[in-house]
Amino acid sequence: MSFYQFKFSIKMTRFLRRLLIGFYLVAGSYHFINPPFYKGLIPTYLPFPEVINYTSGVLEILLAIGVALPQLRRYAVYGIITLLILFIPSHIYFIQIGSCVEHGLCVSPWISWTRLLLIHPLLIYWAWKVRT
Repeated sequence: MSFYQFKFSIKMTRFLRRLLIGFYLVAGSYHFINPPFYKGLIPTYLPFPEVINYTSGVLEILLAIGVALPQLRRYAVYGIITLLILFIPSHIYFIQIGSCVEHGLCVSPWISWTRLLLIHPLLIYWAWKVRT
């Protein structure tokens, strides 16, 4: 790898890290701004959907802050990856209910499948790439 490729790689990693931090700060905040949006996405077999929603929001915000701090970054990235894995049942539930929540998110089923099978793994990969 040449010096310029190395320098580009460092700049790209920093950019992607900042983007990830912003993404999770916004996503986490949205749990408080519009809780009904998430409530319908939480599987009905899970108790206390409000607690799950707000806890997810707090965790996303705290993990975003953790990614910004070099001494916590690796642990925060592991936390984001764990959270994304824990969200998989919600994605599956959303597909099972027809990809539509009354008074909420309603998309074509192929979008839900794409989100689960392509976008979700890309989010995990994105977090993994900015862990250093």
